[in-house]
Amino acid sequence: MSKVTDLVKRLFIGRALRSTQLHEQLLPKRIALPVFASDALSSVAYAPQEILVILSIAGLSFYSFAPWVAIAVVVVMLTVVASYRQNVHAYPSGGGDYEVATVNLGQNAGLTVASALMVDYVLTVAVSVANGVDYVGATIPYVAEHKPLVAIAIVVLLTLVNLRGIRESGGAFAIPTYAFMFAVIGLIVWGGFRLLVLGDELRAPTAGYEILAEQANMTSFAAAFLILRAFSSGCAALTGVEAISNGVPAFRKPKSKNAATTLLMMGLVSVVMFVGIISLGLASGVKLADPARAAYDVLIDGRPAGPGYYQQPIIAQVAEAVFGSGSLFFFAIAAVTALILFLAANTAFNGFPVLGSILAQDRFLPRQLHTRGDRLAFSNGIIFLAAAACLLLWGFDADVSRLLNLYIVGVFVSFTLSQIGMVRHWTRHLKTETDSSVRQQMRRSRVINFFGGVMTGVVLVVVLLTKFTHGAWIVCVAMPLLFLMMKAIHRHYEKVARELAVSEDSQIDESMLPARNHAVVLVSKIHKPTLRALAYARATRPSTLEALTVGVEGEEARALQEEWERRGIPVPLKMLDSPYREITRPILEYVKSLRRRSPRDVVTVYIPEYVVGHWWEHLLHNQSALRLKGRLLFQPGVMVTSVPWQLHSSDRLKGRPERYAPNAVRRRQREAPAEEARHDEALREEEAAVEESARDAVARDEMARGEDGKA
Repeated sequence: MSKVTDLVKRLFIGRALRSTQLHEQLLPKRIALPVFASDALSSVAYAPQEILVILSIAGLSFYSFAPWVAIAVVVVMLTVVASYRQNVHAYPSGGGDYEVATVNLGQNAGLTVASALMVDYVLTVAVSVANGVDYVGATIPYVAEHKPLVAIAIVVLLTLVNLRGIRESGGAFAIPTYAFMFAVIGLIVWGGFRLLVLGDELRAPTAGYEILAEQANMTSFAAAFLILRAFSSGCAALTGVEAISNGVPAFRKPKSKNAATTLLMMGLVSVVMFVGIISLGLASGVKLADPARAAYDVLIDGRPAGPGYYQQPIIAQVAEAVFGSGSLFFFAIAAVTALILFLAANTAFNGFPVLGSILAQDRFLPRQLHTRGDRLAFSNGIIFLAAAACLLLWGFDADVSRLLNLYIVGVFVSFTLSQIGMVRHWTRHLKTETDSSVRQQMRRSRVINFFGGVMTGVVLVVVLLTKFTHGAWIVCVAMPLLFLMMKAIHRHYEKVARELAVSEDSQIDESMLPARNHAVVLVSKIHKPTLRALAYARATRPSTLEALTVGVEGEEARALQEEWERRGIPVPLKMLDSPYREITRPILEYVKSLRRRSPRDVVTVYIPEYVVGHWWEHLLHNQSALRLKGRLLFQPGVMVTSVPWQLHSSDRLKGRPERYAPNAVRRRQREAPAEEARHDEALREEEAAVEESARDAVARDEMARGEDGKA
């Protein structure tokens, strides 16, 4: 079984990498851009659409506010990009917002940011994959009918790719991401050329439709609230910006400079794509309504569209207006858009494991999240993220509209606290810096971060006010729960550390030194493993030594006692009665009685165990030993020692590390007979040594008894 699992693991994940190969996994800017920016770039597939969907609630007349909402989103986006360029220079270790908030605002602020980011990363995977499934489901009915199942399958596929390592996943995702960038920018350039230079009329497929206003004759306050809600939905375009600041260690040197350059490129490309899509959408007459009510609110020739109406996404409508329905470019843009939405989840797969590793190192998450896997990726973090995203997709039925209401709350919490932390960072350094040019640069950075903090704080308030009742309250509950969980984990680790700590000037604790050591060897029958355990126990020279067996069957117990005496084994054998045929309980009770008689003494229990080579053999051996060891672990003052005996079937595992080496199969075939002969010879020598040890022990005991009699 182990061979099969290893083969499957190598097939899907690849060969293991040495720790010294970590530098080979570092990313150049051309690969880092699609790895860390796919989420931010893919947001143009739904952020402009969300603005129009929210504004349509008040009717098509409110589409006139769309350009102003888009400008506000762009201002916030450029501000956040400029702010995070300061972050990657000041904190290049990869802690990102968590490190900034912890260092400058305290531990609680850092944990608040960490909980917000973890929620946001999980939602990034869920929203991106669910949105991609929607695009594919528009053309493949089976996908639309089984959305949660297909979405979970895609998350599993992304997990396997990321488990192969950040460099391989980056190489796999680079081509689709660049294809999406060039396709959308080409769409914008050609559409703008036709519109502005050729003077062509661009007409979207929904240009002639009408949309019924859900809320007509709105008050000024209600209208302002609706516009702010559209703005908060459009701010989904900012998700993923923080991923680069968390992934600085993955860049090639100079890390901070390369990360800042990549961040700038991502920001500029995102702005161009966001502005271009919403501009062409408005120019071509795109009409979008709430998907839940589109069948009733969208009017075609004065009549409701009906239950069978499918509302095309904004990019698909713009592509049809620019290139024409059924054209090659139209299908190409639809394909790469669906693909980039799936790959947008990769940003979270690169950000979450790094954040989890840092939190685990700081003892706020289980230490397993700090462990690198075979491919030098934080495998446990990747698997944990995938499991959480799959659970969310299943619970929300992969519904984008429901998931999107939970989105961006967490990311703006981290944005705001991070920028406030950076303002305090520059203020603290200005107190000690004397160089005038450096001080001027620090003041400029502080102004940028201050403006970014104000902007993101305002957006956070707007998002909470406009989305709280639509599902954002779930995030507001999840974040405190994560916060409290991390606090509890930290308290546990700190408590254990205090309990185990030894001060430099402290003397040896006398309570650690047992008065005596009572050795107990468990015996089921007299065979080679038993003799080895007895010989090993005698070699440790305990204060007292006895063999212990449980008499379940009367005849077997008497036969064991007789054989024990016939062989003259120099260790007293104690037989425990078990009228209810239990084995574990009588041994536990006997060990406890030893501890009660001598609380300062240590009891060492030696358990002979078989070492087998096949998975099914594990089911046939050592089950009683495993149960007993599990119970003895909780007994104070009791040490458990396993004495292994390798069966022939375990020989197949001795050459396991070289299984996949070149010519390993032929070499094993040539060496197998000689190796088997050497093994048999070694086994015979070991058996002879065990028997000789037993005879020597008997002789020594008889000599000691004779000397005692003379004395």
